Amino acid sequence: MGASLSNLTEESNGGRPSLGDIPESCVACVFHYLTPPEICNLARLNRAFRGAASSDSVWESKLPPKYQDLLDLMPPERYQNLSKKDIFAIFSRPVPFDDGNKEVWLDRVTGKVCMSISAKAMGITGIEDRRYWNWIPTEESRFHVVAYLQQIWWFEVDGFVKFPFPPDIYTLSFRIHLGRFGKRLGRRVCNFEHTHGWDIKPVRFELSTSDGQQASSECCLDESEQDDVNGNHKRGCWIEYKVGEFIVSESDPPTEVRFSMKQIDCTHSKGGLCVDSVYIIPSNLKNRGRRGFLK
Repeated sequence: MGASLSNLTEESNGGRPSLGDIPESCVACVFHYLTPPEICNLARLNRAFRGAASSDSVWESKLPPKYQDLLDLMPPERYQNLSKKDIFAIFSRPVPFDDGNKEVWLDRVTGKVCMSISAKAMGITGIEDRRYWNWIPTEESRFHVVAYLQQIWWFEVDGFVKFPFPPDIYTLSFRIHLGRFGKRLGRRVCNFEHTHGWDIKPVRFELSTSDGQQASSECCLDESEQDDVNGNHKRGCWIEYKVGEFIVSESDPPTEVRFSMKQIDCTHSKGGLCVDSVYIIPSNLKNRGRRGFLK
């Protein structure tokens, strides 16, 4: 059986049929129904498959309908004269924009648009006062820096993005870490000296869009005392807190999304929290299940 399969991948030999006999145009038609990783794997079989795997028509079907909106984020010289396959390859990795404080990329399997927004692009109450907030450089963030809160009474973080998202249902979430982390003797360590106040009242998350959609959720960021017996599962790790979902029906005009998280009960202080970023991801990708994602 192994020998027979090997023969199928070779060019015609002695009149026997092989995969090499399939016209490249037919292979390209099949590739329209496959995912990019599957196409790249099959490209190794023979010349016809390699040729079809480089076809502009195949890769254009994997790009968003208005991918020119993504190209506009880059200088023209970076993508001029590139094939559609090369354009997909560029966007399969994060492409920064807005002074490097936002990134957009395509999911490598589905080709759907994903986005992350750095804390640097958000409005954070008290961020200019180092008694309350500090910027910490780190490799644990895709933006290489996070905002660390030592202590504050009025906690509020908000942001805004205007972008031509392709039609889809999107989930927006905040990426947060309880405690300050670092390295000691090459090992990751966490310090919870300043971590307090997050188990008293919930943090409120909100989002709204330019077409009137709204969503909100509430969550205590720290475990209550009775859970300490079984260990605190919210400290010392990055967690994505879901704010809600919004629907995009048309990419034109661009969708405006406002988002925030706040705990403004000034009867108690809170601190010891890292704010990294906001993610905007198609909901069916989120629903695949991601570690550290709270629905």
